Amino acid sequence: MVYTETIDLQGHLFTAVTVHLPKTTLLTISNECGYIMCGALDVGLLNEKLADRKIIAGRAVGVRTIDDLLKAPLESVTYEAKACGIEEGMTGEEALLKMI
Repeated sequence: MVYTETIDLQGHLFTAVTVHLPKTTLLTISNECGYIMCGALDVGLLNEKLADRKIIAGRAVGVRTIDDLLKAPLESVTYEAKACGIEEGMTGEEALLKMI
């Protein structure tokens, strides 16, 4: 099953997507600038093989719900995210608000 919802963070809208797969769940929250995602996100791939795309993204591990993703500290972020002031350890919500 795939679920989408709109999340309002301080008046800014983001799209949250939950994808239930066998034995795992993929979670992402995005806007037109970037996104945060569960542990399935390969930040190394984005930084190395897809660097030319300048993707703003962050990864949180151990999350099971969209609410967890908002509250969890980011474990890793892309180089482009760092250029926007997004750092490891920030909560998902803090990182998303830097993407506006």
